[in-house]
Order: sequence, then C-alpha cells, then structure tokens
Amino acid sequence: MVVNLQKGQRVDLTKGNAGLNRIIVGLGWDPVEQKRGWFSSAPAEVDCDASVLMLQNDRLFDNQDVVYFGRLKSACGSVIHSGDNLTGEGDGDDETIIVSLNDIPTKYNKLVFAVNIYDAHNRKQHFGMIRNAYIRIINPANNQELIRYNLSDDYHNQTALITGEIYRHNTEWKFAALGNSTQDRGLADLCARFT
Repeated sequence: MVVNLQKGQRVDLTKGNAGLNRIIVGLGWDPVEQKRGWFSSAPAEVDCDASVLMLQNDRLFDNQDVVYFGRLKSACGSVIHSGDNLTGEGDGDDETIIVSLNDIPTKYNKLVFAVNIYDAHNRKQHFGMIRNAYIRIINPANNQELIRYNLSDDYHNQTALITGEIYRHNTEWKFAALGNSTQDRGLADLCARFT
C-alpha cells in the first residue's frame, strides 16, 4: 500500500519493509501548455533535471558526490541516474534514480533529491510552468509504489525544487517530503546550499 505524504512529513522506508535494499526513486512532471501570440516563436521546452546530492554529516564535501545527467553514477556505484529527459512529455516517471541502500558507504548520512530547470533564468522559465510534479519510491522487486509525494505548492518564479531526502536513522533509512523551492541559477548554486 502506497503512503501519500504531505510537505514536511517523514516516514520509515526500511523498517516496515524487511529486506528492502534496492529502490527506484521516480521524479515526474508535466509542462503546462504555453500560449503564444501571432508573431511570437514557439517557447523553449522546459527542461527539468533531476539530481542527487550525497551528503556527509548533512554537508556536500565533494562535487563527485552529485549524481545528475552529467555524472550518471556515484563513485561508489550505489546511486545510478537514468539520464536526461529534455521535455517531460509522456506518462510516468520522467527521470529515475536507482539506489542500493546497503551499498551506500556509511560516511553518507543523507541523499537529497532535487530538480532544477536547465538555463531557467536565460529562458525565463520557472516551476509555475510545470504541473503534476511528484517524487515517489518504488520497490523494483515487486514494482510496488511505497511512497508518493505530490508537489502541489505554488512554485511560480522558482527555478529549483528540493523534493525530498532519504536519510539514515540508526540502522534504518527514512524518507522526508521536503518540497522546498529556490531561485538558484543552476545545479552549482543548488549544491552550494549544502557546502
């Protein structure tokens, strides 16, 4: 049974799912249909990019600990990104990240999942141009959706979303629904928040 979360809620991920190791984190969104005038050209597609920041003591110490479309796999191999979806078109998850919880080195206490709009400031784009955004966690062993958090706040003029995090709590893993938005100019600015 799927657990639907609201902003700020936390839930056990592994405690109630004995033996859970490999998970799929799915992120999805749909572009809002944009109107254009008689003489205007077609607006650029809104290109959302998912990323994972692997934190040690809640801090990002090394840029090699960022998994995104330019680095599809963590150095330890525990986090693997599906690759870039340029438009958000189609049903289902737009980008997915496979996480092997047991393989995450103990120095990492938290994985932060974020989505930013590529070149948002130059393209004059923001998350008010996106609808149906969500983050969900799936058990690939049985394809069961475990957790879903629909990001339903008003994100007008915001260019990045910190959607959720998976963090260690003693020997277990938990998930927190965050839904925090920023006006960061790209992934580098987003990463700087955690250094």
